[in-house]
Amino acid sequence: MKKFLNPPLACLLALLAFAPVSQAATEEIQVYLDDLREPGQLGVDLHNNFVPSGRRKAEYIGEQPPGKLYRLTPEFAYGLSPTTELGVYALMTRDAAGNFHADGVKARIKYIAPHDAEAGFFWGANLEVGRSSLRVSEQAWNAQIKGIFGYRSGPWLLAANPNFDWSLSGGGPVSGAVDMKLSYALDATLQVGFETYNELGPLKRMSLSGDNGRTLFAVVDKDFGAFDLNLGIGRGLTPAADRWTLKFIVGANF
Repeated sequence: MKKFLNPPLACLLALLAFAPVSQAATEEIQVYLDDLREPGQLGVDLHNNFVPSGRRKAEYIGEQPPGKLYRLTPEFAYGLSPTTELGVYALMTRDAAGNFHADGVKARIKYIAPHDAEAGFFWGANLEVGRSSLRVSEQAWNAQIKGIFGYRSGPWLLAANPNFDWSLSGGGPVSGAVDMKLSYALDATLQVGFETYNELGPLKRMSLSGDNGRTLFAVVDKDFGAFDLNLGIGRGLTPAADRWTLKFIVGANF
């Protein structure tokens, strides 16, 4: 067991014990892979999401419904070691009336176990903790632990992120979700594929019913050298999901 339980990962798993529900974060629509900044390297990812067709009615008092909502989330990352990366997010939104809001800050630590970066299996975990405004979360303080699992074979990549979300503000059960990605590399800089984001609800009664959101994205990943791009269009598959969602993530290193 000691062979696998790296200290940063042990810290991530231990913090799950604080779970007292928070909704799955929508400020970043992304399947986590094994990419890490080099030790000492700084980088930024600009997460952009827009819901042209989605829910327009608030589910709780003070919520900004996602319909016509634009989210901009700069994420700053720092390579701490060959296996560990730190990050911080600034949550921002533009509502349907055109008003911009600052909606909180989150921090994360990501661990990826040593592996062959070209082929085979990889795994890791990501812990995220932060404070959000009432506009985007009914609970002020929330946390998420994300499993990172994937496999590469030739031009194919398959990855999955089981997620567990909970409130640090008290009340509510831990909720689950699973995100997945299947992509095919057309060349060294261009991949096409699909991503799916599936809410499962509270752990004691998880399900893939229509009461939980499920969205399928067609995605393109492109490396331009100085920066990279993840572009996607998503279609909601259940009544609980927004009908259409657009997203693009631009990443760069310094």
